[in-house]
Order: sequence, then structure tokens, then C-alpha cells
Amino acid sequence: QVQLVESGGGLVQPGGSLRLSCAASGSIFRINAMGWYRQAPGKQRELVAAITRDGSTNYADSVKGRFSISRDSAKNTVYLQMNSLKPEDTAVYYCKMSIIYGTRYDYWGQGTQVTVSS
Repeated sequence: QVQLVESGGGLVQPGGSLRLSCAASGSIFRINAMGWYRQAPGKQRELVAAITRDGSTNYADSVKGRFSISRDSAKNTVYLQMNSLKPEDTAVYYCKMSIIYGTRYDYWGQGTQVTVSS
């Protein structure tokens, strides 16, 4: 059994910052890719940022230069630093991890609400 627990969401004014965290626990041999997705009301879930085991990253065009993804493999944790937040960043943010324990399986966090509003 594996659990992903997210934290760090909340309400922030435009231009503000938030840092999301997602920690995995349970039966884990190795975690490959980690990523953050978001889903706004009435829209499909979309990739925000991802990071591979060796630290390579990629970002959605809409967040490049404002968001930064990082990982602490020793703690099985992924972070998303979000700066210069805009109202259009408002969404539920989900972390996803590709975890190996015998076989590979993708796990999702429960989601954390980020609201950018004045």
C-alpha cells in the first residue's frame, strides 16, 4: 500500500506565492517520475510540471518562469514552488508518482485547492 499526502494549498492574492508538498509512504522500492497536475472547474486535468529521477524537469508553457518543481528522493517527497500566482492558476492540484515495488504503478494524491484571488 502506498499513500501520497499533499499539503500547502490555500488562498493567496495575485502575485503571491505558495509551496506545495507531496510525500509518499508505504511499500516503496524506488520512485521514478514525480509530477504535479491541476484541474480547474469545467476543465480537463493538465500537467503542470514533472521531474525525473535524475532531476530533469519539464513545465507547462503557462507556468514556465513562475513555478519550480523539485524532489527529495530520500524523503520520497516532491515540491512545487509557485511564484507570481495568477487567478488562472486557481485549481485543485494533484501530485502523481511512478512507484516501483515489484511492479510499476502510478499513484495520485488526494488533491489540494489553490485559489488565487484578491
